[in-house]
Amino acid sequence: MSDYYILEAKRLCKAFGGLQATSEVSYSMRQGELSAIIGPNGAGKSTFFNLISGFHRPDKGRVIFKGADITTWQPYRIARHGMSRAFQVSNIYPMLTTYQNVRQAILVQQRRTLELFKRAEGLARKETKELLEVTGLDEHSGEMAGTMSQGDKKRLELALALAIKPDLLLLDEPTAGMSVEETHETMELVAQLNSQMGVTILFTEHDLSVVFGYARRLTVLHQGTLIADGTPQDVRADEEVQLVYLGEEV
Repeated sequence: MSDYYILEAKRLCKAFGGLQATSEVSYSMRQGELSAIIGPNGAGKSTFFNLISGFHRPDKGRVIFKGADITTWQPYRIARHGMSRAFQVSNIYPMLTTYQNVRQAILVQQRRTLELFKRAEGLARKETKELLEVTGLDEHSGEMAGTMSQGDKKRLELALALAIKPDLLLLDEPTAGMSVEETHETMELVAQLNSQMGVTILFTEHDLSVVFGYARRLTVLHQGTLIADGTPQDVRADEEVQLVYLGEEV
């Protein structure tokens, strides 16, 4: 793991009406990390993701990504700078095949979307096939995306997020709605992307068995405030975290 901080969030505050969604949240992430942010419903996890990826602008604080102050950047500009996000709610095109979905994402990254109907079959063929192989979707390349299993749809979401060749990949609830087998396969793929391809990964997840099984660093938010940060073992032993998750096994 590098000593280089790929992401730095500095004292982020965001309120919606009278609700303080995040309060003075500071967070730094080194290149090469595989880390998770956890917390009960309403803890501020989604707001934090929206702040660092440009979908919300903070009321106070700054976001530094790869050395650039991206606090006021639009999401598309942040994506082009190397931050990609796979959403909890799928953004695939259900009436296109798996292959067509991935190819379209690659063409967007290459800024060649105007060529979509010009020599379409020949565009980005090599890159698309490589990405399908990496995510284990090569056998499903001709399948309509809308008919795929939940696990395969999540793999497709990962493929779309990887199409921009990100330095930092954000995953919202990557195993939501999956079976136990699909959960294991998806998280093994996530771990592989981190260890073999060197992608820095930050994810949110409600399934604590997934969190403690795969994240090498945990950060806990509660009522918009960061209350714990460290190794899974340290976080599990933290008394405040145990109080927050009272009645659940941490």
